[in-house]
Amino acid sequence: MSRSAHPAGPRHADVLPEGHYTAPAADLNALDPKVWSRTVDRDERGVVTVGGIGVDALAEEFGTPAYFLDETDFRARCRAWAEAFGKDADVFYAGKAFLSRAVVRWLKEEGLNLDVCSGGELATALSAGMPAERIAFHGNNKSEEEIRTAVEAGVGRIVLDSFQEIVRVAHIAQSLGKRQRVQIRVTVGVEAHTHEFIATAHEDQKFGIALAGGQAAEAVRRALKLDGLELIGIHSHIGSQIFDMAGFEVSARRVVQLLAEVRDEHGVELPEIDLGGGLGIAYTSEDDPREPHEIAKALGEIVTRECEAAGLTTPRISVEPGRAIVGPTAFTLYRVGTVKPLEGLRTYVSVDGGMSDNIRTALYDAEYSVSLVSRTSDAAPMLSRVVGKHCESGDIVVRDAFLPADVAPGDLIAVPATGAYCRSMASNYNHALRPPVVAVREGEARVIVRRETEEDLLRLDVG
Repeated sequence: MSRSAHPAGPRHADVLPEGHYTAPAADLNALDPKVWSRTVDRDERGVVTVGGIGVDALAEEFGTPAYFLDETDFRARCRAWAEAFGKDADVFYAGKAFLSRAVVRWLKEEGLNLDVCSGGELATALSAGMPAERIAFHGNNKSEEEIRTAVEAGVGRIVLDSFQEIVRVAHIAQSLGKRQRVQIRVTVGVEAHTHEFIATAHEDQKFGIALAGGQAAEAVRRALKLDGLELIGIHSHIGSQIFDMAGFEVSARRVVQLLAEVRDEHGVELPEIDLGGGLGIAYTSEDDPREPHEIAKALGEIVTRECEAAGLTTPRISVEPGRAIVGPTAFTLYRVGTVKPLEGLRTYVSVDGGMSDNIRTALYDAEYSVSLVSRTSDAAPMLSRVVGKHCESGDIVVRDAFLPADVAPGDLIAVPATGAYCRSMASNYNHALRPPVVAVREGEARVIVRRETEEDLLRLDVG
C-alpha cells in the first residue's frame, strides 16, 4: 500500500561535503520499488511484508540478522533475462553473487545457465542437478584438481585466463581422453566507470590476457594447436555495477577486431563471444539501472554492427548477470540494539549484524538504503549511520541515511538490495555466526541456507 517511489538519498548538507547533498525522503515510510523486490509492501499495521508475510513474524521465526530472498522476484528476473536474449543467445547466472542448491534448482527450472568460479561453486551446482553442459567455469588460478573435476564432469566451457592455464587444461583434458570446450578471457583496455577493486578490463590487474601487444592473439594461436582444446570463442568482462553501455560498445568492438584477426590468420571464425556481466542495480533511489530487454537490444546491435563492418558472421552472444538478478531480490533484516546521538553530527544506530554479513560498505564504500520496517513513523528525519557490532570503526552498513528520529532499541530495520555478494562474502569475524538465507514465496517462508551455530564454529576448531 506504500510502495511509492520517492527522491531518497542518504545525504545531508550540514554534515557532508558540498556537492554530496540530497534531501531526505519526503516520506520515510515509503518503499521505493527501484530498490525493493516486487512483493515487498506495507500492511495495514505499517509493518513491511514480503511474499505476504510481515517482517515481525519473520524475525520471530527466523531471528535477526537474516537475509530474506523474494523467490517470486528472483524467478521473474531469470525469466526476464532469458526472454530478453532469446534462443539465439545464452544467459549464464554468475554464481559468485549468491549460490545455493535452491538457487541452482530455480535457475535450471527457469532455463538459465550457470557460471561458477571455484570448486565449491561447481560442487554446489552439480549436487543440485544443474546439467554440466550448462555450466561455465571461470577463475584466474584454477587448481589442477578443480580443472580435472570440471573436465570429468563435462562442463560446457572453461574460460582460460592465462598462458599457463591453456597448457594446463589441454594436458588434463588430453589425459582424460577428452576435448574440452574453452574460451579465452581477454582484457580489452576499457576503463569501466566503477570502483577500482571491481574494474576488470584494464591491463593492470589479475584477470585475463591482454589484447595489447598481441598477447591475446598469441593465446589463440596456442589454443588452436592443442588437441585437448576446442576453442569456441572469446570472453570479455569489463567490471561490475556499470550503468553506462559505452564501455560494452568499446569492448565489443575490440573483441570483434580480434575475431577478424583470427579469421584472417587461421581461416577460422570463432562462433561465440561472451561479454560478461557487471550491469548495475539500484542500491539507492538515485541509481538508474537498465532493464534486461534494453541491455539485450543494445548488446545485440553493437555486436551485429561491428561484425558486419568486419565481414564476420555474427557470433552467438553470452552474458553473465549475477547481481542484476539476485541483488534486488533480497533484503537484510536487523534489530536495533543501541541508538547513540552525537550532537551536531549524526546518530549512530547499531544493529545485531554488520560487516560480517555485509562487507561491501567497508570494502567498496558501497551505498545502501535503509528503512524502519516494523512500524511506520511520523517523526522527523534523523541523519543516521547504521553500524554493526564488530570491533572495527569501519564496521558500517549504511554510511549516511535518514531514519525517523524516534527509532529505538528493538525496532526492526532493513537494508534492501543485499542479495548479491553479502552472504557470499560473509565472514565469521569476531566469531559472528553467519545469518540464514530464507526464501519467501506466496505466504510461505523456508530456510535455504541455515544460520550458523556455535557448534558449527567449534566443529572446525580441532584444538
